[in-house]
Amino acid sequence: MNDNTPINPKDELVTHLGAMRAFAMSLTRNATLADDIVQDALVKAWNNIHSFKPGTNMRAWLFTILRNTYYSHHRKRQREVEDVEGTMTAGLAQKPDHDGRLQMRDFSVAFDQLPEEQREALILVGASGFSYEEAAETCGVAVGTIKSRINRGRARLTELMQLSDDDPLEATEAMTQSIVAQNQRLA
Repeated sequence: MNDNTPINPKDELVTHLGAMRAFAMSLTRNATLADDIVQDALVKAWNNIHSFKPGTNMRAWLFTILRNTYYSHHRKRQREVEDVEGTMTAGLAQKPDHDGRLQMRDFSVAFDQLPEEQREALILVGASGFSYEEAAETCGVAVGTIKSRINRGRARLTELMQLSDDDPLEATEAMTQSIVAQNQRLA
């Protein structure tokens, strides 16, 4: 091979690796990210080598691909939320819908077994948003009586639904509201 023989474009890629990494480092200021961007740019260049015009500036072509790869990565990162510890992801977790329906059915069955005074107190305070004082006035009883009915009603629901003391009765107010809404539709 003499000095006048044209270099195969694929072979020429290797000669620009050091300059590409230096350019990527200047863009990212992060060695790991720079290496990733150089790698992505090289893959793009390799897969599109047919579009390179022999005799033109290979370095400029590679740097253009590298720069575009960096900006694409940068735009993508701006839309992402970093969640290293998984805090955001944990908050996005959702139980399957069937669990909610089963829990709602169990709650409804248990709720129907409560004495009328306890159901009434739970509906007024839990579902309707009344204060203890407002619920007591509505029922014509003392505030302590309403608090007692709610406390006994929640304890009985926990027992009927076979929940332990550590298991919270999830969404009691929401379930009570749902039952009230269903009863209003049926009425």
